[in-house]
Amino acid sequence: MMIWLPLHFFTIAILTSGLKLTMADTLNYDKFVYSEFNDPERDQLLYGHFPDNFTWAVATASYQVEGAWNEDGKGLSIWDTFTHQPNHIYKNHNGDVACDSYHKIAEDIDILKDLGVTHYRFSLSWPRILPDGTVDNINNAGIDYYNRLIDALIAANIQPMVTLYHWDLPQSLQDIGGWSNDILAVYFNLYAELCFEKFGDRVKTWITLNEPYIAARMGHEMGVHAPGLRHQGTTIYRVGHTMLKAHAKAWHSYNTIYRPDQKGSIGITLVGFWGEPASDSDEDRAAADRYVQFMLGWFAHPIFIGDYPDVMKEQILKKSRAQGLTSSRLPSFTEEEINLIRGTSDFIGLNYYTTQLVRHAETETLPVGFLEDQDQVAWYNESWPKTGVPWLRPVPWGFRKIMNWIKMNYDNPPIIITENGVAEFSDGKEQLLNDTWRIQYITSHVNEMLKAHHKDGVDVRGYTAWSLTDSFEWTAGYAYRFGLYYMNADDPIRKRIPKASVDSFSEIIRNNGFLLPYEQEIKMGAMGTFGKWIQSFSQVFRKG
Repeated sequence: MMIWLPLHFFTIAILTSGLKLTMADTLNYDKFVYSEFNDPERDQLLYGHFPDNFTWAVATASYQVEGAWNEDGKGLSIWDTFTHQPNHIYKNHNGDVACDSYHKIAEDIDILKDLGVTHYRFSLSWPRILPDGTVDNINNAGIDYYNRLIDALIAANIQPMVTLYHWDLPQSLQDIGGWSNDILAVYFNLYAELCFEKFGDRVKTWITLNEPYIAARMGHEMGVHAPGLRHQGTTIYRVGHTMLKAHAKAWHSYNTIYRPDQKGSIGITLVGFWGEPASDSDEDRAAADRYVQFMLGWFAHPIFIGDYPDVMKEQILKKSRAQGLTSSRLPSFTEEEINLIRGTSDFIGLNYYTTQLVRHAETETLPVGFLEDQDQVAWYNESWPKTGVPWLRPVPWGFRKIMNWIKMNYDNPPIIITENGVAEFSDGKEQLLNDTWRIQYITSHVNEMLKAHHKDGVDVRGYTAWSLTDSFEWTAGYAYRFGLYYMNADDPIRKRIPKASVDSFSEIIRNNGFLLPYEQEIKMGAMGTFGKWIQSFSQVFRKG
C-alpha cells in the first residue's frame, strides 16, 4: 500500500540516516546569525551534528593564567622580563598573578566540568619546569604542579591537550640569542623529551609550538611582544627557521621514542586569517594568496609539502636583491633539513579569528620589512561587525574558506581548531556578563565548521574556544576580555563568573552541533503523537 507523506518528512528521514548536510537547503532559510552576512547560499545556519568522537575544548596559556611568576623555583621568562619594564603593556599590567590558576586547579576544573568540554588545552611553562631552560636544572615543583593538573583533569573525565611552548621562553635562553640561535632547536627538543617522559602516559594530544608566526613577527620585528626586538626583515625569518627545526626534532623524538608506548598524537598550532581578494583581478587574487602564504603557509608548507612556499622564496629574494643583498633574507633549508621537517605533524592546529580584504600594492625597496616583502595591503570592510578589539571583525565565512584552503593545499590533513573567539573591551571592574556578541561569534563559527565538515569534506576533528577565563591578553593587559568566564584582575580571589556564552557553548557541546528542527521540537515536547511517530519511522529508516 502506498503511504503519502509530506516532502519535508522524507527530507527528515533521509537526514536521520546520516545525510544531515541537506537540512539547511530545505528548512529555516531565515536563520542568520549576523544581519551583515545573509547570503542564503552561504550564511544560513546548517543543522546537524559532528562525529561522535569530536573534540570540544577550551584553551588557556601558562603566562596568561598561571601567575606564581616567582614561586616554587620557577625561572624568569621573557614575558616576566618584558612586562616588568615600563610602557610595554597597557597600564603596565603583567602576569605576576594573572588568574592565579597555579593555586586554583580545583576551581578551574569545576568550571571546565560546567562547560562540559571533552578536552582542556593549556600550555606548560618552560621556565617553571626548567628554570634556566636546560635539563641540567629540573624544577620538580613545576613538574608536580602539572601532574596535579593533569590528574585532576583525567579524574573529571577531561582530556589534557598540552602545548609545549606558548611564547614564555626562559630568559636565560633569550640571553644567548633566543630563537635566532640555532641551538634553541636542541634545547627545545630536550625540554620536549622531558615533558613526554613525565606526562605522556596521560597526555594523548601534544602541540609543539603555538603560533610561531606571532612569536616571530610581534616579538622580533614589531617589538610589541617579548622579547621586544625590532629587527625589520631579518631576525623574523631566522626565528621562524629555528622554530620549524625545533618542532621537527620534538616530533621525531615523540614519534620514535614515546609514541610506540604512549600512543598519542602530536602537531603544531598555526594562526591563519583568511585573505579575501578585494577584486576579481588576477593581481588581487595573487596578493590575497600571498597574505595567507606568508602567515599560514610559512610554517605549514615546510611541514606538509617540504620547504617554504615558492611565493615566499621568490618575493623575499626579489626584495633582497633590490636592496643590494647578494642572497635572500629568508634562510634556506638543506636537503637534510627539508626531509627532517616534512611530514612532522599528525594534525594542523588552526587558530582563526578574522578575515581581511587584500589588494596588490607594490612597496618601496626600503625600508626592509616583513609586510613590505609581500606587496599587498589588507584592511577590514567597514560594514563587517565590530568587536572590542580593533584587529578582530567576525567574518565566519572566512573561517570556512581558510579550512578549505588547508584542505586543497595540504591534501586534507586532520584539523583541530585550537583557538577561536572574540573579545570585549572592559577597562576595570565592569562585569560584561550578557555577552551576546560572543554567542553570535561562537554560533556562527562553529556552524561554518559544520559546513566545512559536512558539505566540503574538510577533515576537522575538534573545536577549541579561546578562552576559558578573562586573562592577561599580552599587550592589552586585562582590558581585552576573551573569556567565557569573567575574571577581575583587581579581585584578590580572582572569582570566575560565568557569562551568558557559557550556556550557549555548553548547549552546542551537549548537542555535538546543532539540533535538527525535528529534534528541537522533540526536545521541547512540541511534536505530539505524529512527531513521535515520525521519530520512530526515521529510526526504522536509519536501521534499514
